[in-house]
Amino acid sequence: GHILCLMHIPVLLCGFICGWKYGFVVGLVTPLLRNVLFMIPILYPTAITMAIELATYGLVSGLVYKMLNKTHKPNITKAYIALILAMFIGRAMWGLSYYLLTLIDGSLSIDFTFFMSSAYLTAWPGILIQIWIIPYLIFSLERLNVLKKFRNSRF
Repeated sequence: GHILCLMHIPVLLCGFICGWKYGFVVGLVTPLLRNVLFMIPILYPTAITMAIELATYGLVSGLVYKMLNKTHKPNITKAYIALILAMFIGRAMWGLSYYLLTLIDGSLSIDFTFFMSSAYLTAWPGILIQIWIIPYLIFSLERLNVLKKFRNSRF
């Protein structure tokens, strides 16, 4: 889970495809629902901080991609910019929320080394998978006009 970051991919795609509102809600609900159904990840602090992180992913990917996509010309660079911004801001929100929860609780602690190893070093395979798959998938859907038709539907 921490290495491949598999919950991140559908949330990021939701932000790109469905927009920031749906991306935010899906990101917020996904880890909490998974906790209720499968008891993993543990609710406190993992599922709560993941919900904040994934909600930020869906929000930022949808907003940035929409702002960059004003020209309606398919461009893979737009997807990369939105994805990388979402990943950095989302991971920063994870670290901030984890720090605040542990500060309030007082029983846990986080330092910069823990944050860097958990957010970036441990997750590097998942980060590479996301960078490799998501922009090409979004670019392909844009070139095929699938996203335009999807956004114009009643969804």
